[in-house]
Amino acid sequence: MRRIDSDDRLTRAARALIAVAAAAALAATAGCGADATDSPAASSAATGTSGAATSTGAATSAGAAHTVAAAEAGVSWAPAAQATLHPGVQAYTGDSQCTTNFVFTDAKGEVYLGQAAHCGYTGTDKLPNGCTAQTVPLGTAVDLRTGGSVRAEGTTKATGSLAFSSWRTMQEAGEKGADLCADNDFALIRLPKSAVGSVNPSIPTWGGPVGLGVDRVHAGERVFGYGDSSLRGGVNALSPHRGTLQSPEPDAGGWAHTVTAARPGVPGDSGAAYVDSEGYALGTLSTLSLGVPPRNSLSDLSRELRYAQEHSGIAGLRLVLGTEPFHAGG
Repeated sequence: MRRIDSDDRLTRAARALIAVAAAAALAATAGCGADATDSPAASSAATGTSGAATSTGAATSAGAAHTVAAAEAGVSWAPAAQATLHPGVQAYTGDSQCTTNFVFTDAKGEVYLGQAAHCGYTGTDKLPNGCTAQTVPLGTAVDLRTGGSVRAEGTTKATGSLAFSSWRTMQEAGEKGADLCADNDFALIRLPKSAVGSVNPSIPTWGGPVGLGVDRVHAGERVFGYGDSSLRGGVNALSPHRGTLQSPEPDAGGWAHTVTAARPGVPGDSGAAYVDSEGYALGTLSTLSLGVPPRNSLSDLSRELRYAQEHSGIAGLRLVLGTEPFHAGG
């Protein structure tokens, strides 16, 4: 397995996967994978209703303690159809391009977008240890963009700052656990106040999340993600991901989940949000293996969030649920 940031040079196999996936996705565009702004759910946001807010009660008691309904977060969210900042926006930390995952808030009303901690990696090893790896300091500027590709920089919608990195925190705490050091791969980008009105917490295409998935992993279950690698050249039909959960990784202590897919996450999708078959937030994309079939490894969000709550110094940190109901159709 290897980390999948955009500094990796694609192998011929990876390029072939993208080319095949592009042809398949474009052929199927007419029948599935419509963007959230084209879905019936988008109209509910435009009229100020909040489908997922009514789903909050479905969360497990453990998950509910770490989440907040969008309508109760004390933030005036942009309608999903108009938001320019949301899960799946491209994040540029220096020269590294990743994909943001979920939206978070805190007791002060600050708003954050999540990304992978390895997006701030400054070393050269293909699979670094998060407890020893070199990484950028907190406060580093992170550009949030749309339309970035290998040929174009894209459009910057806002510039946030790195507010938390699990890698830096684990190093400061002297963590040694193998599963923690390998798979706690989470960071938070604090958004400027001027950008908060452009944010919606719903995942494009799928909607949700409806809650935090705590110990809800079942082999064979379908999962849904959204990545925005600049390597796809703006082909939006390739951003929604569908995959299948495999048996739990035996040595990961619940920190990592393996997903197989005909069209896996590729470099630049790092950090992307994944939800389970009912729309509960499951994990964040961390690594890629070009085996047969291709595999991605997700870091478990419930564990990443709890670690951040305990060690980040950000009081009241919680996952914001989507304004749009989850739907796995298409």
